[in-house]
Amino acid sequence: MARTLRKSATDKSIQGVCGGLAEQLGLSSFAVRLIFIFIPLPVNIIIYLILANAMASPPRTL
Repeated sequence: MARTLRKSATDKSIQGVCGGLAEQLGLSSFAVRLIFIFIPLPVNIIIYLILANAMASPPRTL
């Protein structure tokens, strides 16, 4: 069964994009954040904004 790409509910700094990618890929969120740091500046902001708008929100819990 395919898992959907979602923002992280627990591992988030700004929107939870890097945490969600890390959960999906099986990496640490620190490694995903480092990858975003090493992407050139205007490109990483555009990618992050696209992912922040395209990724599903985390499920709500009580």
